Amino acid sequence: MSGDQRPKDSAEGSSRSGGDHYQPQPAPLSRYESQKRRDWNTFGQYLKNQRPPVSLSHSNCNHVLDFLRYLDQFGKTKVHLHGCVFFGQPNPPAPCTCPLRQAWGSLDALIGRLRAAYEEHGGSAETNPFGNGAIRVYLREVKECQAKARGIPYKKKKKKKAPIRERNEAKPPMQPA
Repeated sequence: MSGDQRPKDSAEGSSRSGGDHYQPQPAPLSRYESQKRRDWNTFGQYLKNQRPPVSLSHSNCNHVLDFLRYLDQFGKTKVHLHGCVFFGQPNPPAPCTCPLRQAWGSLDALIGRLRAAYEEHGGSAETNPFGNGAIRVYLREVKECQAKARGIPYKKKKKKKAPIRERNEAKPPMQPA
């Protein structure tokens, strides 16, 4: 054996200082949990930047609606205005000056995460500003507006029910060849 490859002593692999204790690392957060934490912090920061600042405990559905409108400026979804020649066209042939907005699906998912985060931080379901009816109305209006602007109807597709074969319906026996 060479000098580099000597067998390790059983004590050699242990901690060098006797006072070290094993600290288990917390499991990495899932993508959903990370996004929920980021969204919660963003909403908290938005409230702190209000004049006067608003505490999370004093926030209400109006603050949530203002937050959703504020986020529109960072959107990436083209929403055609009524006067635009491409209004109602799903795939416009040329660019236009219509604004970019947050997509309805993104806002819906955001509200779901914030609603969960609110309750995880000690808020009750009854006082949750993210579950307020005004938020649901706003999201429905955004969904309908974006659907009209892009010419895409948002209608639930009915699932086709697979035909159920009766169990006593037997296949004919195979004939020997």
